[in-house]
Amino acid sequence: MRGFLLRLLLNTLALWIVTQLYGGLFFARGSSLGDYLLAGLVFGLANALLKPVLLLLTLPFNILTLGLFTLVVNAVILLIVASLTPLEVRGFGGALIGAVLLSVISFGLNLLTGPSDRKERRR
Repeated sequence: MRGFLLRLLLNTLALWIVTQLYGGLFFARGSSLGDYLLAGLVFGLANALLKPVLLLLTLPFNILTLGLFTLVVNAVILLIVASLTPLEVRGFGGALIGAVLLSVISFGLNLLTGPSDRKERRR
């Protein structure tokens, strides 16, 4: 349960940081902390459930582009999250740049929090 809450908070924090750094991604006016947490939750669920399916379906494109098509899949996931939450995205280009920023920021936050696997913590 602790790992789930940590992932939720990290997703929410990463989304918030991206919205502060980049104008192509923003939350609707008057959004509250609950809206941010909802977007973080939907983002985490979309990454866990939809992203593997989309990556499998787009495998030939990923192979042809040497993995760069994954950025497009990340942008689509971000657009899906935006359609279900108060998160707003300015077009596909905004989603693409936002997805790249979100990946970099999430990577950095994961480095700061350390290993998320219980086995890794025991060592």
